[in-house]
Formats: sequence, C-alpha cells, structure tokens
Amino acid sequence: MICDKLVIRDCINSDQKSIRKIIKSSFGREAEANFVAINTSNTGQTISLIAECDGQAVGHILMAEIDAPCKAMAIAPLAVIPKYREMQVGSQLIRQALRIAKEKDMAAIFASGDPLYYERFGFSIENAKKFNGSASIANKGPKNSRLIALDLKPEVFKCAKLAK
Repeated sequence: MICDKLVIRDCINSDQKSIRKIIKSSFGREAEANFVAINTSNTGQTISLIAECDGQAVGHILMAEIDAPCKAMAIAPLAVIPKYREMQVGSQLIRQALRIAKEKDMAAIFASGDPLYYERFGFSIENAKKFNGSASIANKGPKNSRLIALDLKPEVFKCAKLAK
C-alpha cells in the first residue's frame, strides 16, 4: 500500500466512528475502542491524533494524563490499520504526540507495548522500573508487552524516587 499524502491531525468529535474502526481493525476486538471512548471524555489532559492517508483514516493514538508523582501521560492505545503498518504511520503518530506532550510540559510518557518497537523513540523498561519497581505487566497486553517509559525532562527521575 502506498500513501501519497499522510496527514496527522487532532481528532474531532466526528472522528469517533473512524477511530473505532481503526482500533477494532488493529486489535481485532472492541475492548480498546471502548477504552478510548471512555478516556477521550475524561477531565484530564488528552492527546488524540488521527492519521489520514489520502483522506482515509488509517491510524490513531491516544495519550491520557495519568496519576503519577510528576506530570505524566500514557499511550493507550496506538492503532494502525494492518495494511498501513509498514508505512511509518505509527511512528509519525508517536512523534507528533510526543511533541505535543512536551508542549504540555509533561515529564514522562508510559506505554504498554513491545520494547523493541518503542525504544526507537527513547522508551525503556529501565525508565519504567524507576517508577514502579517492576517492568512486567503480568497477563495483560499482547505477548512481549512490557511497561516502558520515556523521560521528557531530566528531573523526571527525581519525582520517580518519590514514588517508591
């Protein structure tokens, strides 16, 4: 599949049906789509971006503010329609969301995912261990899924020490 024009933009209310389709196609079930619907209506800060390839919605990322000892968000989830996965759609969604998170003065970002995928963006299991002492999420997420974290500010590890 070739995409002549990929656009990453903020989600709007009318995108909800497309987001549900993207997430269901990506994960093969409704649970993640239901989670997104609930978390886009929460009162904390969120970043919700959609990727369009030649005008068709093909990817989505949601980052939601979480309760942590410092300003932090979690990626929950990143989804790309399978036939568009080798086109860097997910990478572009993550990069744009991280840029916005920095503008929102976030100190850390967490994700549950494949460390080999997320390490290209600076995420690591070791960063997550500094916050919770354990990098594994038992019986949750896909095989090889781990809690990983990215520090957006040097002082984030100071607040991590307070979390223990």
